[in-house]
Amino acid sequence: MTCSTRETDKLVGDILKAVGAWQEGHFLLTSGMHSEEYMQCQKVLQYPRLGNFLADLLIARVIEAGIHPEVVVGPAMGAIHWEVFVAQALERHNLKESGIISNYFLDADTICDALPGDLAAGMTRAVFAEKIVGQNNFEIRRGIDLAPGQKVLVVEDVTTTGGSSRRVLELLNEMGCEPVAVAALVDRSGSRITYDTPFIKLLTLDLATYDKKECPMCKAGGTAIKPGSTAR
Repeated sequence: MTCSTRETDKLVGDILKAVGAWQEGHFLLTSGMHSEEYMQCQKVLQYPRLGNFLADLLIARVIEAGIHPEVVVGPAMGAIHWEVFVAQALERHNLKESGIISNYFLDADTICDALPGDLAAGMTRAVFAEKIVGQNNFEIRRGIDLAPGQKVLVVEDVTTTGGSSRRVLELLNEMGCEPVAVAALVDRSGSRITYDTPFIKLLTLDLATYDKKECPMCKAGGTAIKPGSTAR
């Protein structure tokens, strides 16, 4: 079944609500802003079949835009799992285009036949960038290297201010890579966020955010909770 953009937006929103990923309350976002609505995408990404389905939808939009990445990179912690699902979706697309989609799942015979050569030749990599302790900047660790000129898709689960993706883009440019796009599961900025590369997203929402001093919920005596992966 092929869905229109509006139908896909509704479907993605319905999936997020069905698994409790789209929450209502009084939240402190990773950006430091307050909001009445929160997207905890790990609640949907904990289900690989749903993660793969959403990633396939996102990669379809990336390819429709004429963008063909070689590597997928996401900032930790939010993009962990998501960058893997997106890389898998990209590899499935590439294999399908090559007419060899049946080779996506490896078996022992396939691996043995490939050894001792380059077992990973032609595979799509999923990499996460980590924050440097005590800084807002990111780095890629654990012995993983990206080659100068490689076309990289930067992925986020939820974009509010775009800060994490911008810092990852800066890192990739410093490494000599070629960032080709930023892609998000949810853009909660109402399309106000822009980058120096195309910005592709599955679900666009315009959810109000407030500085703590201006937050109406704080003024009413409420206390924001921080449901994300980092304490603040």
